[in-house]
Amino acid sequence: MVKPVDAFVAEKPTDKDLETVAAQLGRAPRDVSAVAHRCPCGQVDVVQTPPRLADGTPFPTFYYATCPRLTGAISTLESSGLMTQMNERLQNDPQLAGEYLAAHVDYEAARSALAKQENLEVPEITGVTAGGMPDRVKCLHSLVAHSLAAGVGVNPLGDEALSALEPWWLNKPCSEISNLLDEVE
Repeated sequence: MVKPVDAFVAEKPTDKDLETVAAQLGRAPRDVSAVAHRCPCGQVDVVQTPPRLADGTPFPTFYYATCPRLTGAISTLESSGLMTQMNERLQNDPQLAGEYLAAHVDYEAARSALAKQENLEVPEITGVTAGGMPDRVKCLHSLVAHSLAAGVGVNPLGDEALSALEPWWLNKPCSEISNLLDEVE
């Protein structure tokens, strides 16, 4: 099981990072503003995306998981019924609901800070974050990405999902993606 870690300091993506993300996604990434987290293997596994894409589309998903091994592990977890259990607990546990609301506020504040820095106005997504926050769980991918980027203690349900994952980087190291990139170069 994976232990949530301290907050990651976002990094400007290098050309190599963007090539890795393209290989992970099987397409060119859209408007990556930062590497929001790196896998223990050293590769990008979460990126930050601005709240308005270059083509003008509003994009509320600020933290986006890119590593196919990570997203596959999260998909397996989603199919386990964990989200149903989390939603039931959210409805019945006021403390958890309050902590999840605080995670929503953190997510929106981080995204708003980038929007302000890039002089973007995106009123269409005010109050909208990702993963179902603040009142339900609909996507563990977003919640885990938030936990990886923001660190332990910010998103309780993201932390819980992250801690339930097997170490995705051990079975087939993510570095295989960089090996593919090296072969292309």
